[in-house]
Amino acid sequence: MDREQALEIVKPQLTEHRYVHTIGVMETAIRLAEKYGADRKKAEMAAIFHDYAKFRPKEEMRQVIVDQKMPAILLEFNSELWHAPVGAFLAEKEAGIKDGEILDAIRFHTSGRVGMTLLDKIIYLADYIEPGRHFPGVDEVRDLAEKDLDIALTQSMKNTILFLIKKNQQVFPDTFNAYNSIVKNSGG
Repeated sequence: MDREQALEIVKPQLTEHRYVHTIGVMETAIRLAEKYGADRKKAEMAAIFHDYAKFRPKEEMRQVIVDQKMPAILLEFNSELWHAPVGAFLAEKEAGIKDGEILDAIRFHTSGRVGMTLLDKIIYLADYIEPGRHFPGVDEVRDLAEKDLDIALTQSMKNTILFLIKKNQQVFPDTFNAYNSIVKNSGG
């Protein structure tokens, strides 16, 4: 599937604002893939489909999680997390994406995970730093992404964790574990 076909599948599933965001994530992911030596085409596809399920009804997403026997812990956390694993499932089922690396990058783009692949890291970061994002700390992470992918990833996760803590919201365990793993493996 080429870029135009993928965008044609995704566009009806998104609001105009989210479609513009998706284009920004795609362009950022391609740039990061080229910079850090990841597969450009896989980065492009994962970025295009990363929010594929974002606007599906919560009940539909809940049912997919249950029916597909996804980790039940997902249902104990904010439904904002659901669109990533559900999106990976629907991208495979509805759009025919079979590449496991692309599907994992979609699946873990909101939470991260221990042992993130280069593609996982690129999609997570591209979603965080795309040009349409404006919030405290994003410019610092954009600068870090030009120097070191893992340091940028660590800072973005730290920002997210602190943001959730300040709002008195739960932090998904995979995010804590991903953060700890990256810090441990980067030596600091």
